[in-house]
Amino acid sequence: MTGFTPFTALGGGLLIGLSAVLLLWLNGRIAGISGILNGALARQPGDSAWRVVFIAGMLAGGAAFWWFTPQAFTPRQGFPVPLLLAAGFLVGFGTRLGSGCTSGHAVCGLGRRSLRSLVATIIFVGCGMLTVYVVRHLLGGQA
Repeated sequence: MTGFTPFTALGGGLLIGLSAVLLLWLNGRIAGISGILNGALARQPGDSAWRVVFIAGMLAGGAAFWWFTPQAFTPRQGFPVPLLLAAGFLVGFGTRLGSGCTSGHAVCGLGRRSLRSLVATIIFVGCGMLTVYVVRHLLGGQA
C-alpha cells in the first residue's frame, strides 16, 4: 500500500461513476458487472452485443493500465491457491445470492436510492470486514 495516492483513487472512482452514468443514460441499463457478464454468456438474441462491448472495454482498460504501469501489478506472495479458489467461488455465490455484485448495488443502486441495494452493500462490506478479521486474526494469514 505504499503507492497509494488519493488522486489515482479519485480518478478511478470518477471513471467508474462516469461509465455507470453513461451506460444508464445512453443505453438505459444498470452497470452491474455480474448481470452484464451473465447476459453476455446467456446469449439472449438482440441483447448481447452491448454487453460484449462493455466487457471488452473493461478488459481493454485494464490491459492499458497494465501496459502503462506494470509496476502496479506486482503479485503478492503467501496466498495458497486453494484458498484463492474458494474465495472466488464464495464471491460468485454471494453475487448470485444477493442478486447482483458491488458494482450493481453499491455504485448504481445507491445512486438510485435503492433500499435493497443499501442493504446488500451493508452486507457486502460487513462480510468483507469479517473475512479480513477471520483470515488475519484467527487464521494468522495476510489479508
